[in-house]
Amino acid sequence: MLIPRVITALVLLALLLPALLAAAVWPFALLTLVMIGAAGWEWGRLNGIAQLPSLALGGLVAVVCAVAWQVGWAASPPAALWWLATACWVLGGAMALRAGPAAWPALSRPARVVLGTVVLCVAWLALAAAKARGLNFILSAFCVVWMADVAAYFGGRTFGKRKLAPAISPGKSWEGVWSGMCGVLLLGLIWLNYETAVFGSAGSVFHVLRQLGWGGFVVGLIFLCTLSVMGDLVESLAKRAVGAKDSSHLLPGHGGVLDRVDALLPALPAVMALASIA
Repeated sequence: MLIPRVITALVLLALLLPALLAAAVWPFALLTLVMIGAAGWEWGRLNGIAQLPSLALGGLVAVVCAVAWQVGWAASPPAALWWLATACWVLGGAMALRAGPAAWPALSRPARVVLGTVVLCVAWLALAAAKARGLNFILSAFCVVWMADVAAYFGGRTFGKRKLAPAISPGKSWEGVWSGMCGVLLLGLIWLNYETAVFGSAGSVFHVLRQLGWGGFVVGLIFLCTLSVMGDLVESLAKRAVGAKDSSHLLPGHGGVLDRVDALLPALPAVMALASIA
């Protein structure tokens, strides 16, 4: 299992890094359009839709995102979109987690499909908008989520005692969540000290939040960490409701695309929302 996981990670890096480092937005946009389309297909399959309609759903997600890109929303989308998406995640995610996996199938299938389609399209648009702001910004946005996940994993294994959501994701603990938050705050302080030396300018998510004062810096990063955990839990809830371990097997050793991007789905729009006020 480890070898396929490593090979898949290396292949993904070989595809992602050149697109991420390119000065133009379009290589990254095209690559992520394919990925978000695959996530749309996975969402269809998780909600009991047959193969061909699920493929059509994935294509629809990619087309909607491509149209939004063509009309210029990737460069200058309305800030209200990010705030609306973030508010919906906070309220809707909290309601879904409170209700638990058993209540998820009670929501009609068309509603679940539409909900997932909107979430994926908005997340991709936030991804493209973050790339348009520069490498420093989008890489720091990724690192907020990655650090929250990695620090939570090790913190949970070391200190974890109190389960966060045993009915949804038994492996997660409150101690892991707090460890993730501490890890992100530490990363932010280090990033602020070295970003001009590495990137030549101060344009990271951490710099944006620092403009809101140290209180805004701390609260903003804790908020982003919380949303990343919520994204992970909501996807786990949808899988547990149908008895699925992974969203698909597209990425050997890693599961599916949704399994890799679930924490980014709420975090990226929230990053753009916070950036709009700083």
